[in-house]
Amino acid sequence: MIIQNYEDLATLEKKRECLDILEAGLRAADPENIIPKFVTAKEIKINDEVLKMEDFSNIYTVAFGKAGDSMTRALNAIIPIKSGIIVIPKGSKSKIKGKKFQIFNSGHPKPDQTSVKAAKEVTKFLQNRRDGELTIFLVSGGGSALLAIPDDITLEDKIYVTELLLKSGASIQEFNCIRKHLSKIKGGKLVENIKCHGIALVMSDVEGDDLSSIASGTTYKDDTTFLDALNIINKYKLKNKIPLEIMQRLENGFKGEIPETPKKIKIKNYIIANNKDCLKAMESKAKDFGYATKTIQVFGNIKDATQTIMENIPEEKGCLIFGGETTVEVIGKGMGGRNQELVLRILKNSQNLKKIVIAAIGTDGIDGNSLFAGA
Repeated sequence: MIIQNYEDLATLEKKRECLDILEAGLRAADPENIIPKFVTAKEIKINDEVLKMEDFSNIYTVAFGKAGDSMTRALNAIIPIKSGIIVIPKGSKSKIKGKKFQIFNSGHPKPDQTSVKAAKEVTKFLQNRRDGELTIFLVSGGGSALLAIPDDITLEDKIYVTELLLKSGASIQEFNCIRKHLSKIKGGKLVENIKCHGIALVMSDVEGDDLSSIASGTTYKDDTTFLDALNIINKYKLKNKIPLEIMQRLENGFKGEIPETPKKIKIKNYIIANNKDCLKAMESKAKDFGYATKTIQVFGNIKDATQTIMENIPEEKGCLIFGGETTVEVIGKGMGGRNQELVLRILKNSQNLKKIVIAAIGTDGIDGNSLFAGA
C-alpha cells in the first residue's frame, strides 16, 4: 500500500472504498509504474520518437522535484546510468542504493541556502558533460524551490518575494513568471549552454500540462517577459512591498538592459504523467465499487474550487472525483496545506448532507508545509 496509515483510516466500509479509490490514483502516479511505459534497456520511446541508448558513450541523470528519488529509482532499474544528482525536499529520505548518485535535500516550498547549494552542484555537474553523452532530466513538481540561484539579488529578498506571492494567492503561472525573471537557471537557463545531448521526462502537476510552469520551466523555455512580471506585481498591489533591488532588476529587464529568458527550446521535454492519469485510475476503481462517477478538474482560488465541488456533488449514490491545483491565501504562520483546507471548507459547506466521505491529497505525499499528504 502507498497509503501508509490505511488501516488506521479505514474504519468504515465507505472510508475503505474511498481509500482504495485514492490508492488507485496514487499507483497511477507512481514512477515505478510510469517509467517502464516509455523506457527499455535499449531505448526511450515516446509517441513516435525513439532515443537509442547505444548512441551515447555515457548516460547521466539530473532529478529535481518531489518525485525525483522515485523517478531515478525507476529509471536506474532499467538503463545503465553512470552517475547522477537527485534533489528532493528536506524531510524526504532517498531510497536509492549505491554511491553513484549525489543526494541533496533542499528547501520546499520556500527556497533556502540548501536550494542554492544544490543548484550550484547541478550546474557544475552539467558543465562536465560532453558531446556524445546523454543527460536525462527527471522533472516533477516542487523543482522551483528545490533549485535556486538568484540573479544579482539576495536569496533573502527572493525568499521574501516568494512568501509575498504565496500569501497573495497568485497562480502557479504568475508565481513562476516572477521566479524565472529573478533566477540564473529557471525558464530554460539551466540547459541553455549544455554541450551534451539532453532530454527531460516530466511529471506534470499544473493546469494544461504547461511545460513552462512545471518546476518553473527549468529545462524548457519561457514565453513570459519582464513586463509580465511587473504586471503581476501591480495586479496584487505588491509594488510597495517588493525590495527595491528586485523592482530595479525587473524594470531594467523591461528596458532591455538585462537579457530576457530563453525563448527557444534547447532540449526536448516530454510529459510522461499528469493529473488526468490519476483521475482515470480513480474513476475506474470507483466504478468497480458500483458508483456512478463524475470527474472534474479544479484550479485557482480554493474558495472557487470549493464552490465548484459543492455544485457537482451527486444527489444519489455516486462518487465525485476531482483533481488539479488550488491556490490559498495564507494568513498567519500556521501549519497545513491546500488539501487539508479544502476538506475543511467542503465539510463546512456540506453540513446538510447526512452521508458523505471526503478526501483530498497530494499525489506526491506532501501537503503544504505539513507532514501529511492531505485529509
